[in-house]
Amino acid sequence: MQAAALSTAFESSPNAYLLLSPDLRIVAVNRAYEEVTGGRRQDIVGQALFAAFDSGPGSDAPENVRQVRDSLEKARDTRKRDHLALVRFAVEKTLPDGSVGFVERVWSATHTPLLNAAGEVELILQHTMDVTDLSPAIRPDEPTTALDAIVGGSVLRRAQSVQEDNRRLERERNRLVEMFMQAPGFVAILSGPDHRFQMHNDAYGQLIGRRDISGRPVRDALPELEGQGFFDLLDSVFETGEPYEGRESAARLQRTPDAPLETVYLNFIYQPIRDGSGAVVGIFVQGHDVTDNVMAAQRQKLMIDELNHRVKNTLATVQSIAIQTARSNTDPAGFAETFQSRIMSLSHTHNLLTQSHWEGADLRAILQHETEAYGPARVSLVGPAVSLEPPVVLSLGMIFHELATNAAKYGALHTPDGRVLIDWSLADQRDRKLRLTWREIGGPKVTIPDRRGFGSRLIERNIRHDLAGEIDLVYAADGLIAELTIPLDRTAAQ
Repeated sequence: MQAAALSTAFESSPNAYLLLSPDLRIVAVNRAYEEVTGGRRQDIVGQALFAAFDSGPGSDAPENVRQVRDSLEKARDTRKRDHLALVRFAVEKTLPDGSVGFVERVWSATHTPLLNAAGEVELILQHTMDVTDLSPAIRPDEPTTALDAIVGGSVLRRAQSVQEDNRRLERERNRLVEMFMQAPGFVAILSGPDHRFQMHNDAYGQLIGRRDISGRPVRDALPELEGQGFFDLLDSVFETGEPYEGRESAARLQRTPDAPLETVYLNFIYQPIRDGSGAVVGIFVQGHDVTDNVMAAQRQKLMIDELNHRVKNTLATVQSIAIQTARSNTDPAGFAETFQSRIMSLSHTHNLLTQSHWEGADLRAILQHETEAYGPARVSLVGPAVSLEPPVVLSLGMIFHELATNAAKYGALHTPDGRVLIDWSLADQRDRKLRLTWREIGGPKVTIPDRRGFGSRLIERNIRHDLAGEIDLVYAADGLIAELTIPLDRTAAQ
């Protein structure tokens, strides 16, 4: 019954009404609309309202078409009634001489969104009124009155001017909002002494994990910032009106639900927003996430510190090698040959680490480096891939160099038929304890040396002191056997 009454009122109203779908297609018109526009409902219902015009962005559609379309879209998108004070449109009329032509008229329109139970726009009601005859000033062929001239034009002309100003301000506001939302840095507007989020852009949303913060006080929206100093800074800016700038400030944020807090580094400014009387009413927040830059600088500092440490260690190692080699070699030629050999071994290990940007190296690669001069037929390598930290790589490189040099001078690699068998395993996957056996066969008969040379001392010192491991040297009759045990996790931690 109510629907029938509304339909009757719609049809019989002396005011022109038009019903549109959300995509701006004509759903229904009343009799008054037909009379005013000269159109017939059977010809226009179901048609796009602006089918005759390309009124999209950047189009050449007439200004009046763009005005009506903008007003309709605003009503639809904001779900609020929108008024169009004045807009010029020509309608088809029978002229005094009996011919049919188009006459320009001035209209006032109201666009009202009609919502369904879910709050969605179902229809848009357009109510138009012909206001041409309310003021002769609207018609260019008739002059304004003297009173109009004194007060600055007719009421409708002033209304038209206000409407144009409002449209211009609306366009400028929309451009500013668009620039605000698309800003590469994070931006937010906080309102009132409790700093409620009035607006924030996509970059700010990304920074805080896409949380729903609109209209919420900052202490409620971002509780994890409590105790980090940011709330106190906002309070100070609001109370004193003095801006605050932060540089590379660390903030711990909940960027993923139920995940641990993440540390980010921010460059930002809190700028007070004042009203017409100069009182602070809000705070403008703007800044950039500089976490990547800060972390890169920290990594660079660590790398420089590590490089300084390694250079000092390397120089100390070279000094030790030089002193111990000099003690073991009485003639200059023997000293030069042994010293150069050990320095070259150290250099080869450094090259191996440089290839991985000093992130480490594989055990097999170290062994191949130190034994490649004797050929794969004489040196057998059997074991799984084992990734080693740089300090372990340096120590093992020197150890294997001494073992290989000793085998070439006195052991299995000193004779054509001698061989070296090297096998290794991870004895405990949980603790990552490396067990390696160096076994020489086919060489000259081995006897226990009368004294420990520099090579033996270097091996034992590196194993026990630098690597916190154990070594057992067995001088078997058929060849030397060296058994190494190294706790890799412990050496990595050191």
